[in-house]
Amino acid sequence: MKITVLGAGIIGVTTAYQLAKAGHEVTVIDRQNGPALETSFANAGEVSFGYCSPWAAPGIPQKALKWLFMEHAPLVLRPKLDAAMISWMLKMLSNCTSERYAINKSRMLRLANYSRIALSELRTETGIAYDERMQGTLQLFRSQQQLDASGKDVKALAADGIPYEVLDREGCMRVEPALRHVSDKFVGGLLTPQDETGDCFKFTNALASKAAELGVTFAYGQTIQRLDVEGGQVRGVWTDKGRIEADAIVVALGSYSPLLVRPLGIKLPVYPVKGYSLTIPITDASRAPESTVMDETYKIAITRLGDRIRVGGMAEISGYTNDLGLPRRRTLEHSVTDLFPGGDVNKASFWSGLRPMTPDGTPVISATKIRGLFLNTGHGTLGWTMSSGSARVIGDLIDGRPTEIDATGLSISRYG
Repeated sequence: MKITVLGAGIIGVTTAYQLAKAGHEVTVIDRQNGPALETSFANAGEVSFGYCSPWAAPGIPQKALKWLFMEHAPLVLRPKLDAAMISWMLKMLSNCTSERYAINKSRMLRLANYSRIALSELRTETGIAYDERMQGTLQLFRSQQQLDASGKDVKALAADGIPYEVLDREGCMRVEPALRHVSDKFVGGLLTPQDETGDCFKFTNALASKAAELGVTFAYGQTIQRLDVEGGQVRGVWTDKGRIEADAIVVALGSYSPLLVRPLGIKLPVYPVKGYSLTIPITDASRAPESTVMDETYKIAITRLGDRIRVGGMAEISGYTNDLGLPRRRTLEHSVTDLFPGGDVNKASFWSGLRPMTPDGTPVISATKIRGLFLNTGHGTLGWTMSSGSARVIGDLIDGRPTEIDATGLSISRYG
């Protein structure tokens, strides 16, 4: 089958690799001049199979009001007269209940655990290297209230059989020795030992090379204009360079996916939530993290990438804007220097990317009402985490096979 994948980020490239392995003729189209040059470029570096939760959670509306008055707030809202933004926010608020949180987190953990197995197999078969480490994620709690509130996450992890360990202060310092320098800053943590870290940009580029070896064609520097649909069947895609014929198309354009399918009457509730990162050279390894530490207060991940520290996080709801706000940089600097002052922030590179978020946190991996048109998008902050499993699910759907995991709740149909 001739399949076109739209988007050369982590989701698009993993999808293309999986489809090529299955024997399909695959073309990947992207407006950039190479893979992983947008949201996948400088993300937090986490592959978080255990630290995997929807943003829509009980208590978030109340916390959001408090965050409005915080200097280093994890959530920034810049409201606009944008129907898509308003609709998405209302849907997100409707998911901020204990019942919805449990359902959504279970779906996410199911896909993430499947993706953990798929990523391990992919790494074995390709041998690619990307500054990877397999030492887990430590969710660090600065207050007893945060530690107590982690009970709902522990319950979900236990229900899905995901390994975890609740740690006291001494346990956190055993996992991350550099925290001994700041032991008064935290009370405990939650360790998910199966989590991994690495450089997503390096990973995606290495996998794109492997995909090319399997025959995948990468058409870079092409702006996607519209889908070619006739008689309820997708026939191809128009770009600024002309038409590309396809028997099937996978939309993996992240935050831009809903804009492409909207003219076809497909209402895809994916909206950009901007995140920021700093990449800092390490000057003192004894005061740098060993793996990923999630600073729960600021929702910021601090990750070791070889001889660098990647600091990523925050959620800014401001539409399709990619400006670099200096207040966001100060928040990243505050978190990392407060816990791990082992890098030179004056030499840090500052970046932002638009995460494609669904209101309930679960991605959309789905066929559509248009025959031959499929969606693989809406992974939010967990694109790399869920990419390998998502690629397998969409491959099964395209080939008409039963999915290897229960795909209930992954379809666009859950939004009616």
